[in-house]
Amino acid sequence: MGQRKSGHVTLLDIARTSGFSVSTVSIVLSEAPLSQNVAVTTREHIRTIAQQLGYHPDAYARSLRRRTTQTIGVLAFDLSDPFCTPILRGIQGGLRSAGYLPLIVDAQAQRKLFDSSLHMILERRADGVIVIASWVFEETNLLGDVKKNNVPVVIIGRDLSARGIDSILVDNEMGGAIAARHLKDLGHKRIAVIRGPQEMVDSEPRWAGIQQVAAEVGLQIDPSLVLQLPGLADPASGFEGGLGIAKKMLACGRSFTAVIAFDDLTALGVVRGLAEAGVRVPQDCSVMGFDDVLPAEVATPSITTIRQPLKEMGCEAAERVVQAIRRGPGKPERDHLHMPCPELVVRMSTAGPPDGHGTTSQVAEKLPALKGLDFSRAAKRKE
Repeated sequence: MGQRKSGHVTLLDIARTSGFSVSTVSIVLSEAPLSQNVAVTTREHIRTIAQQLGYHPDAYARSLRRRTTQTIGVLAFDLSDPFCTPILRGIQGGLRSAGYLPLIVDAQAQRKLFDSSLHMILERRADGVIVIASWVFEETNLLGDVKKNNVPVVIIGRDLSARGIDSILVDNEMGGAIAARHLKDLGHKRIAVIRGPQEMVDSEPRWAGIQQVAAEVGLQIDPSLVLQLPGLADPASGFEGGLGIAKKMLACGRSFTAVIAFDDLTALGVVRGLAEAGVRVPQDCSVMGFDDVLPAEVATPSITTIRQPLKEMGCEAAERVVQAIRRGPGKPERDHLHMPCPELVVRMSTAGPPDGHGTTSQVAEKLPALKGLDFSRAAKRKE
C-alpha cells in the first residue's frame, strides 16, 4: 500500500490502492442502488481498503450535491452565562439524533459580534439557526432577514413569535407566582424582591406573578424593599448586584424575612451579602433564585429556585428547527410560541421565618452593626 503525501483520504486514493475506478469506489461506498451490480468480493475489498486508509465521506461535496449542509448554526449571545450550558446540551443531543451538526458561535454579549457571527453562519449555508438569547439580547432585524431567506430560525429566551420566529421561553409570570407562593406557604409576610435590570424582558412578568399572588393572599410588599439590579456588564455582575443590594436592604432598617432574587447568581450574591453582615440563611432570612443553574445546586447553602427546563428547551429548539427544515418553506407551521412551565426546586436556602410569626428580630438586632459597613464594595469590584 503506497504512502499518501498529505491531506484527507479521497475516493481517488482508495481507487488507486484498490485497483478499481473512482466511479466504482464511489458507488460502493455511497451504497447507491447500482452497488448491487458490483461483485460481493469487490465491495468487501473496497470497503476494507477504505477502512485501512481511514476514509471518511466528504460532507462538503455531498452537501453541494444535495444542496444541504446538515449544519445548524447555534448562536449564543454569551456562553459565559451558566444559563447557556444545559440549553446547549439539549440542542446538541437533539441535533445529533437527527443527523445535524451544530456550529456553535459565542457572541460574547457584543451586538456587533452577534451580527457578524450571524452573517458568517448564513454565508456557510447553515440549514437553520438557533439563537440562545441569554440576558442582554436585543432584537435585531437580521433575524427577519434570515426568515426572508427561508432559513428556519428558533430563538430561546425571547418571544419574537409576533415576527413569525419560533420562540421558546419559560412562563416567567408563573415562575414569579410560584416563588411568592412558596414563601407565603412557609409563613413569610415580609418579603423583599430584587427585580432584573430594566432591559431584561423577563423581569416584568416575574414581578407580575409575585404581585398576583400577593393580591390573592393579602400580602403587602413594602415598596422600599423592591429593588432593581443595575444594567449588567456580564452574567457574573448579577452576583455583585445581589451582594450590594442585600447590604442596602439591611441598612434601610425595614424588616424582612425572605428575598426573591431575579436569578440564581443574584441570589448567591444576596446570600454572601447577608452572611458578611452576620445574617444566616435560612435561619434568619430565606433566599430564592430563578433558573436552577449549576452554581445554585452546589453552593452552600444550596439555593431554592424556580427551575427553567433548560435542557428540555434546547431539545425543543432542535426539534423545531429540524421539523421546519424537513417541512420546507411555505408549508403550514404550528404555533410559533412555546412556553414550558417552571417548577419549584426546594433546597437549603428557604425555611420558615425566624420566630414562626414572620418577624425579623434576628435581622433587626444586627442592623446597628451595619452602619459602619462599606456598601460600595460591589461598585469597587466592577471598576
